[in-house]
Amino acid sequence: MARESDKSPESGTEPLGPVAALRRIAFLLERRLAETYKVKAFRSAAATLLPLGEEEVRRRAEAGTLQELPGIGASTAGVITDAVAGRVPDYLAKLERDAGPLAPGGEDLRAQLRGDLHTHSDWSDGGSPIEEMTFTAVELGHDYVVLTDHSPRLKVANGLSAERLTRQLAVIDSINDHLGDGFRLLKGIEVDILDDGSLDQSDEMLARLDVRVASVHSKLRMEAAAMTRRMLAAVANPYTNVLGHCTGRMVTGRQGQRSTGRPESEFDAEAVFAACVEHDVAVEINSRPERRDPPSRLIELALEAGCLFAIDSDAHAPGQLDFLDHGCARAVELGVPAERIVNTWPMEDLLAWAAR
Repeated sequence: MARESDKSPESGTEPLGPVAALRRIAFLLERRLAETYKVKAFRSAAATLLPLGEEEVRRRAEAGTLQELPGIGASTAGVITDAVAGRVPDYLAKLERDAGPLAPGGEDLRAQLRGDLHTHSDWSDGGSPIEEMTFTAVELGHDYVVLTDHSPRLKVANGLSAERLTRQLAVIDSINDHLGDGFRLLKGIEVDILDDGSLDQSDEMLARLDVRVASVHSKLRMEAAAMTRRMLAAVANPYTNVLGHCTGRMVTGRQGQRSTGRPESEFDAEAVFAACVEHDVAVEINSRPERRDPPSRLIELALEAGCLFAIDSDAHAPGQLDFLDHGCARAVELGVPAERIVNTWPMEDLLAWAAR
């Protein structure tokens, strides 16, 4: 898989146009968890340029009037001016030099991943439109990505009702019609596991999807026996394909603040992983650096039980699609074979497994 973070304008590629340079900077900042306002500045500047003709952008760059446009400041104007002149902007060049893998050791496995089964858009709690997430996935070299916005009960994350999900499926069809061969945006959901283990969407809607990630988001401190029953019921549901971030833990806050971490849910992991094997459900290795979920001991337990795995980014923004580096490094360290990771499989095999 050709990864966007390996495509440096300094190393033999053509200089980028101004919109591409701005988007690339936003991506590289985002994957390193830079402050949101910085990322937004470059992505907003790219959006400002999109409706303008190439000649107008060039004329403004040469005249020094770019900052008269909304959303363009000194830094973004400098990037645009350099790109218009055919130069690699210094801001971009420095980010490219410092890019590299987000976590060492998983590069070979990362190259074997064909896609990502857990991503979010601004239809729920993601920060970017479906189209931006899709374009970035294509640039990363993915064959497929599953869009898994949240289900209706998770109101804090703007979960999708059946009606909104139906509209989203039509948008996905339209995007795929324009993409042609070589990449496919797959229909999915991160569906809440309710207190009794049922899934937070109708069977009719779940049946229309390609891949379903089932996750616990509420009552994470439920007593262990009850949580075990809850998870076993969800895993046994014939529509469940992937068990998402199974302990719900946070090892840090989203900006690296340990004080806002969260402990693991308690459940009988041996029983849950045995059920995953019985029902052919993959255990997610969630690649978000603040999650690192499951913990290493549970990945080893799932591996010994014979589970399949999915290494997922759980991306809520385009740059976070590169979080797969973290999951791959952990999988290699713990000896997870590539053939047991479902998103190393060709799309046809993945879809056949998910539709079993």
